[in-house]
Amino acid sequence: MVEKTTDEIRYIAIEGVIGAGKTTLTTLLSEKLNADLVLEQFELNPFLKKFYKDRKRYAFQTQIFFLVNRYIQQQSLFQSSLFKEYLVSDYIFEKDKIFAYLNLEGEELKLYEALASQLEKNILRPDVVIYLQSSVDRLMENIRKRDRDFERNITRSYIEQLNDSYNRFFFAYRTTPLIIVNTNQIDFLNNKKDLDALIDLIFRKDRAYIEYYSPKSEGMI
Repeated sequence: MVEKTTDEIRYIAIEGVIGAGKTTLTTLLSEKLNADLVLEQFELNPFLKKFYKDRKRYAFQTQIFFLVNRYIQQQSLFQSSLFKEYLVSDYIFEKDKIFAYLNLEGEELKLYEALASQLEKNILRPDVVIYLQSSVDRLMENIRKRDRDFERNITRSYIEQLNDSYNRFFFAYRTTPLIIVNTNQIDFLNNKKDLDALIDLIFRKDRAYIEYYSPKSEGMI
């Protein structure tokens, strides 16, 4: 990962399981901060719909396409970071490994690891990552509501596995400052106070390296 040379918050990345609300929050933050918006280009992956129908058969093709596509997209962030005051993305490059370790094995995983280890050396590191933590029930409901064609074959079992993998990943995550947001009773889209409170926390000078945020219940823990 490419190191930053300033403590100023300029590059914010949002993460979470499928259906957690990453893109919604990323878009809202970019509008609020007048930031450059970077959205994951999942719709470009020609293997994704096939993957959800047959994970074992199409996992490697799907994963490699995402890895290379995300790398190419991430390279453009170096240019964006020079001309925009803020940059907001709905993913981090490292999250690719969460899916790889869940879906690949054997020689395919070894090949993936060899390629990923080289590519990640040239990635711009966010100043802060926001992890949207959610229950499986809420994730499944959000997936159902948005009704994307390629997501209709996603099983509850897969989301449960993915949610567990994300939680383990961010439990050990120390690469950048991290804000973990409990999204089960939060509505950034329709509640301005929720969004404003999160922005205040992002830019708060005395924010801890790891923060837990649940504004509808206990507030900041």
